Amino acid sequence: MNEGRPTKANRWSRPRPEDAGADTAPPGLTEPDSPHPAVSRNAPSGVGPSAPEERTQATPAVTPAVTRAEAAAPAHGTAPADAVPAQGGAPDDALPLPLVPEPEATGSPNPMSPVPPPPDGPAAVFPAPAGSDGPVESDTPDPWRNYDPWATPGSPRHPGHLARSGPGGPFQQNGVAVPTVAERRRRARKILVLAAVALALASGGVGGFVGAYLERNGGLTDIELPQAAKEAPGRAPDSVAGIAAHALPSVVTLHVHGSEEDGTGTGFVLDGEGHILTNNHVIEPAGGSGTITVTFSGGQTAKARVVGHDSGYDLAVVKVSGVRGLAPMPLGNSDSVQVGDPVVAIGAPFDLANTVTSGIISAKDRPITAGGEKGDGTDVSYVDALQTDAPINPGNSGGPLLDSRARVIGINSAIRSADSGSDLGTGQAGSIGLGFAIPVNQAKRVAEELINTGRATHPVIGVTLDMNYSGDGARVGMKAAGGGAPVTPGGPGAEAGIRAGDVITEVDGTRVHSGEELIVKTRAHRPGDRLRLTVRRGGANRTITLVLGSANGG
Repeated sequence: MNEGRPTKANRWSRPRPEDAGADTAPPGLTEPDSPHPAVSRNAPSGVGPSAPEERTQATPAVTPAVTRAEAAAPAHGTAPADAVPAQGGAPDDALPLPLVPEPEATGSPNPMSPVPPPPDGPAAVFPAPAGSDGPVESDTPDPWRNYDPWATPGSPRHPGHLARSGPGGPFQQNGVAVPTVAERRRRARKILVLAAVALALASGGVGGFVGAYLERNGGLTDIELPQAAKEAPGRAPDSVAGIAAHALPSVVTLHVHGSEEDGTGTGFVLDGEGHILTNNHVIEPAGGSGTITVTFSGGQTAKARVVGHDSGYDLAVVKVSGVRGLAPMPLGNSDSVQVGDPVVAIGAPFDLANTVTSGIISAKDRPITAGGEKGDGTDVSYVDALQTDAPINPGNSGGPLLDSRARVIGINSAIRSADSGSDLGTGQAGSIGLGFAIPVNQAKRVAEELINTGRATHPVIGVTLDMNYSGDGARVGMKAAGGGAPVTPGGPGAEAGIRAGDVITEVDGTRVHSGEELIVKTRAHRPGDRLRLTVRRGGANRTITLVLGSANGG
């Protein structure tokens, strides 16, 4: 066989189009990385092997080129007839080129069929020259090794892979590209970014699931705060809670609607017949044509009518009908009350029904006057009151003031307001701890008279007082209204020896400082009661005794 023999190391120039013949391939068309020698297509057929040229020691081993004829050699190992050595000849003892099998052997060479790449190896191995001990590995750099004019631009070239060129264009064996360092770094960064995104999504999903679970189930562990055990509902009877529980069923709220104004107040049940005691100034807006609605602590309501009222005592009695299960409020004794005793007030301040407050008795026998809005004195009330610091506000009027046994000892009637200075709590100022209640002993007598007769009687001395006197005590006037006598003839005062101009300074040993206080002390008694008075006349004091008369109130 004549193919595959080594030739001289020749330098080939780039092929030019004008050198190409109609039926020949461009001479010297070689692959820089090809391990096979080039074979000339124009060599005559049948020429025997030629003597090999001598290789000097200085001649480097050059990678032989492979021609199209060699690429098209049949798989059975015989060379085509026109295959001749590329130059002169080759020694007979030279090793032949290895035969490359075709994918499909057809028996005839196919110049367009690419040859499969040889196995990857560390370096190209050439047949050893004659007289050498083994194969020769090429170490000489090839100037065409890094340049292939027939390769597709951008096609990868790998050492050890064979590329072929044909008439239709370059043939190149494509393998798996070895990534560069920059590509490996970019790929690693991309993987890291994707891993970070996946981790963030997974964390968000887990966090959302845990948050939803905690929201629905109140946390991983439910928190239980310490709490006292449930106690029995009952309270000590003398506690505020015990007093309120006993008294509330007997307390009512009154809503009054009149032609000119409306009002709200409090009252309490006196008996099983439906009589309710309250303040006169609570029901006064109703007049003769208004309506009064009573609301019980349980929520049931009923219409009420006025049984009787008295502006001088600031008390009134109304009655409801058709109501069953009424709980009358027990009455105490105001004469037994001591300063400092605990008290409880119940009412509807600012229409807040069933409001309970507590305090103590701050003072007793506190003379107060309330009312006077009419200007003629007919609506002025004179009360020898109980003073308390239990909060009392507008709407508490008419409500009960209770002792420690839930008994009524007073009827809440007035407050001292910081903005107006008035004794009567008709303004909208709040409590400043100065509340006043009508003693129940006085209220009981008036209520009984109002229920029995519809009118209350007032105890009187039978004298006309000078209300403009500024000195200490109550002075009898020099003349009565309309020019009459200041001391009523035949009255209690005349019979006791009182004269015009006398100054009364004490009642039953209690000092009085004004005409209002004398009236208050007098009305704290019943008609027919005996009083001991201290009278100053001409600089000298004397003591007299009289029996109280009576006058109809209104």
